[in-house]
Amino acid sequence: MRSIALPPGNLDLVSRFSIIVLLMSIAVGEDSSKIKQKDPKKAFAFSLIPGMGQVYNGKWIKSALVIGLEVSSYISWQDNANKYKEYDQNNHPLSRHRYMEKRNKYAWWIGIIYFYAMIDAVVDSHLHSFSNLMEEPINKENNKEIKYAE
Repeated sequence: MRSIALPPGNLDLVSRFSIIVLLMSIAVGEDSSKIKQKDPKKAFAFSLIPGMGQVYNGKWIKSALVIGLEVSSYISWQDNANKYKEYDQNNHPLSRHRYMEKRNKYAWWIGIIYFYAMIDAVVDSHLHSFSNLMEEPINKENNKEIKYAE
């Protein structure tokens, strides 16, 4: 198995991004014992930064997964873009066209993961109180007066 050697500048970028995400997740994180409705608009706003919408909803593992996938897709995209750009200067096992295809594939993955995380954050915020609603007795719901919009 061949490992990817990253230039020192990329490690700085990844470590800076990780530190920023960690600090923001600590600032945004909420106590799970407080059960309240999550605001889908806030979830969308936080999800503009990959993984932060999941942090807002209290889904820490999902947030780490989204951030990890985004970072690894970006690193793979950058690696293939550099190999494509400097193909004539080095001896690579694949054709130049194949590196362009791989670069484009990872660019698509970056976008797909980004938009998936946004949609997931909004849906999770809508469904945040669903499990509590399902645990309530049905009689309690039937006693409520239902008001419909006019």
